[in-house]
Amino acid sequence: MTNHLERSHSIVLSGPIDRVFPLFTPIGETLWVDGWDPEFLHPQDGEIRQGMVFRTTHGDETTLWACTGWEPLTHCVRYVRVTPDSRFGFVEVACRPTADGATEASIAYTLTALNAAGRSYLSELTEDAFAHMIEGWKHRIDAWLLAAKI
Repeated sequence: MTNHLERSHSIVLSGPIDRVFPLFTPIGETLWVDGWDPEFLHPQDGEIRQGMVFRTTHGDETTLWACTGWEPLTHCVRYVRVTPDSRFGFVEVACRPTADGATEASIAYTLTALNAAGRSYLSELTEDAFAHMIEGWKHRIDAWLLAAKI
């Protein structure tokens, strides 16, 4: 069973960076992630900034998030996340424009298990499984961009 892991995967999205990067904020993710409904604890209006804290629920898991790095000029955002009954982690998304006007997004997760449930979750998050998850993001984001005519 795995106690700690680091995973990263990059995807190329079919939209300009100024439209794509905001999709990796808590409010932006509501546009393309089914069931993503963040509860904003600070600030309560959901404005993205360093120090922001919010909560999400997925199935029977609740996760607390904090934005630890907000760098809109360099298109990078970092979060700390803790699912108290399972795992602790860091998430970083860094975007860069491509030569053809698309956006490359590099997503990195560093996760540490907090107990047996966390070790089980991490053991299932193989490199292939992580890449598959992030490729799913690509399909959902590109579909949203196409529907929004971006």
